[in-house]
Amino acid sequence: MAAVAANVAAAAEDRESQRENVPGLESQRRQIENGESGRERPLRAGESWFLVEQHWYKQWEVYVQGGDQDSGTFPGCINNADLFEDQVNWRLKKGLVEGEDYVLLPAAAWHYLVDWYGLEHGQPPIERKVVELPSVQKVEVYPVELLLVRHSDMDTPHIAQFSHTDSVGSQEDLECALPPSTDLVLRTAREQFLVSPQEETRLWIKNAEGSFERLCNTRVTLLDAALKTGQVVIMETRNKDGTWPSAQPQAVNTALEEDEEFQGQPGICGLTNLGNTCFMNSALQCLSNVPQLTEYFLKNHYLEELNFCNPLGMKGEIAEAYADLVKQAWSGHHRSIVPHVFKTKVGHFASQFLGYQQHDSQELLSFLLDGLHEDLNRVKKKEYVELCDAAGRPDQEVAQEAWQNHKRRNDSVIVDTFHGLFKSTLVCPDCGNVSVTFDPFCYLSVPLPVSHKRVMEVFFVSMDPRRKPEQHRLVVPKKGKISDLCVALAKHTGMSPERMMVADVFSHRFYKIYQLEESLSSILDRDDIFIYEVSGRSAIGENSREDVVLPIYLRERTPARDYNNSYYGLMLFGHPLLVSVPRDRLSWDALYHILLYRLSRYVTRPSSDDEDDGDEKDMEDKDSMPKPGHVAGGSSQDSGPEQAGPSSGVAGGSRAPVDNSPGPSHWPQRARRKHLFTLQTVNSNGTSDRSTFNEDTHGVSFSSQPYIAIDWEPEMKKRYYDEVEAEGYVKHDCVGYVLKKAPVRLQECIELFTTVETLEKENPWYCPTCKQHQLATKKLDLWMLPETLIIHLKRFSYTKFSREKLDTLVEFPIRDLDFSEFVIKPQNESAPELYKYDLIAVSNHYGGLRDGHYTTFACNKDSGQWHYFDDNSVSPVTENQIESKAAYVLFYQRQDVARRLQPQPGLAEPPASPACGPPPNSEFMDVN
Repeated sequence: MAAVAANVAAAAEDRESQRENVPGLESQRRQIENGESGRERPLRAGESWFLVEQHWYKQWEVYVQGGDQDSGTFPGCINNADLFEDQVNWRLKKGLVEGEDYVLLPAAAWHYLVDWYGLEHGQPPIERKVVELPSVQKVEVYPVELLLVRHSDMDTPHIAQFSHTDSVGSQEDLECALPPSTDLVLRTAREQFLVSPQEETRLWIKNAEGSFERLCNTRVTLLDAALKTGQVVIMETRNKDGTWPSAQPQAVNTALEEDEEFQGQPGICGLTNLGNTCFMNSALQCLSNVPQLTEYFLKNHYLEELNFCNPLGMKGEIAEAYADLVKQAWSGHHRSIVPHVFKTKVGHFASQFLGYQQHDSQELLSFLLDGLHEDLNRVKKKEYVELCDAAGRPDQEVAQEAWQNHKRRNDSVIVDTFHGLFKSTLVCPDCGNVSVTFDPFCYLSVPLPVSHKRVMEVFFVSMDPRRKPEQHRLVVPKKGKISDLCVALAKHTGMSPERMMVADVFSHRFYKIYQLEESLSSILDRDDIFIYEVSGRSAIGENSREDVVLPIYLRERTPARDYNNSYYGLMLFGHPLLVSVPRDRLSWDALYHILLYRLSRYVTRPSSDDEDDGDEKDMEDKDSMPKPGHVAGGSSQDSGPEQAGPSSGVAGGSRAPVDNSPGPSHWPQRARRKHLFTLQTVNSNGTSDRSTFNEDTHGVSFSSQPYIAIDWEPEMKKRYYDEVEAEGYVKHDCVGYVLKKAPVRLQECIELFTTVETLEKENPWYCPTCKQHQLATKKLDLWMLPETLIIHLKRFSYTKFSREKLDTLVEFPIRDLDFSEFVIKPQNESAPELYKYDLIAVSNHYGGLRDGHYTTFACNKDSGQWHYFDDNSVSPVTENQIESKAAYVLFYQRQDVARRLQPQPGLAEPPASPACGPPPNSEFMDVN
């Protein structure tokens, strides 16, 4: 009893001592209820408030209102036991209501009460944040409870509580742009699952329907990320080979394990061709071998600068997809990788790259650099910048202003690495006004010196039936006319140009018969051009000429396919002809024998046993027939034939009518059995009849341009027509000649780029002095060059009528490309390395416009060894193999940057492995 009495006495003394330090009851009430620290103060987002159990608080109110500190209503220590579900995890009961179960106090008022009355031993304070919701602020009594799991162990969740106002990246991240490794949710997960700081991680969310979604932007609050209580958040860790576990299907796990065991040189990794994606692979390999850009991604600096809010960007997705590729390629664990995810992302944001058509590697490169720049732009909110003209100010001042304005809106690793500055000078031809501006650039597109000559291959068909067609290779003016083509052929054949007609043959018919004044630009390199000898006094559709040129088609009858006597169709075959015949009173019989004579090289005449007397008479009259070799005359015409488009070659028509039938006359009925073929008038497609003849019983004359078809019965064609001989031709000596193109130096291309040019009509300049659009002269000069200079050789030429690739050999230096003569900015003579560049990568294009193939030469940043990347195949090469006609996009690195990044000299040219041969010659290059 004595001990109990002593304890009671001690407690009373403690209470007396505590009461001595506590302000008066009225003062307590004012501090807790009113004033800046009281519960009546307005809520402020982000500050802390505390829950106090309602019964205790009411007891305290009775106590202070009574005014007697010795009263029996003293509330004692703060006791929130009734608010907790249990006293182990200290979780709040569900469904608590303010004013019934608890009251809310600001932090200052809470700390006063704890100082005055104390907190029940072992109980945690119930601290909650004020959150700012749309149009309202409130105390978040129930925080968000997330279930954190690892990708490798989805069945063992860890429960963690977060406020809606907590950032997925913490508040410090939002203000200081700290890397996502310090993100609140991610940091909690890393601490829980003991992940080392060196390992790279990312988060996924499991939605209610069971699907998974990447939590890309970790610099937002849980409220903005729409995270809710009970939601599963998965953390995954990047594999050693640079891949993510979630990106790999289960079927290839074994292969991945084998890849992880493989250890090769980082960066020496091929890219699988997904179907005409060599253009993408080539651009990626070039970019992957730009040292400072690759280091930027390998060291995860990009994570600090991902810009998810840029309306011009791609929400960071292109940057992340490219980073994944770089990390895999430079892990050293892959011989080759499949860029399927990257291809999908590119197609999503640039619809022109959807599907599996062939594209231009430079166009893909341009898109990728722009996409990476906007995804990594450090400028989160772009301000409006007004562009200013020089207006007579010094170049240094104007250039510095332009570059600063550019950096105010564009600041990224792409700008740091690839952007330079042009000086653009425009001069008005009328008033002489000069406009000077400075504009940023990401790459140089330099023209190649273009030859004004063009090589064309044609077939010459003589009127002499004994001569086979001749193939000729002719050199003509690139902007010449059809007449120039005839003049060039005349030098080879000795034939007058006036006795030539030029035609485009396609699918056994004339696609077009050209006039002499038409431009050669309308003829494509792939067109089959035939030049026919005609009589000098013949023309098409010109009544003043003595002779007319008949276009002749060859057709073979197909078996009957319906139930009447008509033939369903006729099939075109062989090469068509242009034949000169007399315009007036030409008999059908004479026309038949003229054509039989022109076909005599590959059509066998029937023997005397096969024909009757009438045939013999025809043979006797042969000398009196008009023969092409006996005719002379001219060729010019003013109305060309109807242009025919490509078709299937099947011609529909009906059986030829008998002699007394109205309409165009066909071969007389009696002549069918004794002649090898019949004649039919057709249109320019060779598919239907047309009434172009004026006829009587003795002959035929032409009122407009006719097309004639020679129709063969299958049996007669098989018996008398020699298909092999008909297709034969000879090559003229000129075909063996190769027009050698002199190589050009890269410096010549750059000089062309910086020469004065006059603007085209489609792109005039508005002169502010004249107040109208003018075809001004324009000159571009190089003012400031970037760390890594991309030079695009403009090999592809596109005009209204033609598309061509220039296969000129451009000689470019591997080392010491000196730009000091091209940069007009006052130079630092003490640092010549600021203007000298070394080659680090080349994108190659082999083949033509339709069936090209892209590959890459690149220098490894770690070993200094050059390699040849051909999709998933990689092989070492020597420097003397790099320069070729296929070079398309060149990557140069400034020498001061190279020394800064790789201080060890002497690694620039190690010998290629003797086990690996050179890259394939372009003549044998596999193409897509």
